[in-house]
Amino acid sequence: MSRVGKQPILIPEGIQVEKKGNVITVKNDRGILEEKVHRAIRVIVENNQIRVERSSDDRFHRSLHGLTRSLIQNMITGLTDGFEKRLEIVGVGYRVELKGRTLFFQLGYAHPIYFIPPDGIDIEVVSNNLLIVKGIDKQLVGQVAAKIRSFRIPEPYKGKGIRYEGEYIRRKAGKTTV
Repeated sequence: MSRVGKQPILIPEGIQVEKKGNVITVKNDRGILEEKVHRAIRVIVENNQIRVERSSDDRFHRSLHGLTRSLIQNMITGLTDGFEKRLEIVGVGYRVELKGRTLFFQLGYAHPIYFIPPDGIDIEVVSNNLLIVKGIDKQLVGQVAAKIRSFRIPEPYKGKGIRYEGEYIRRKAGKTTV
């Protein structure tokens, strides 16, 4: 039995969970999240908790068991607390500016980079070189943060670029003269 999959998920106050066929819908005043569940996995909603069960001990079904439970737990966590990723911009002259919903990046290119986040994502610019990506969907928050990071990936010689807060960049030695 999966250690993760066998744990029940407690439904907090204010969260509504609906199951229609193999689609699980979780909603509250912050938003609505849906997840399609594989037909080999049974999701049981009762007594203010959710249980996830699998149909057999097949290797594929075992792998889906814990995954499905984690996806449902992430939907509930997203609606109660939300998710966020912090990005640092490192480099001389590198900066970000927020105008309306559009981000303007100056990253050492000859032109600025414009980025409009998708619906469901809020971006907060704390300073010229620190921004926070927030949202209720964990996958979407991570995808948007990775997209922003791809505008200027940190390079290994000086460490310039966009990195996650606390990310370690392994540095290489520069040229040496003999």
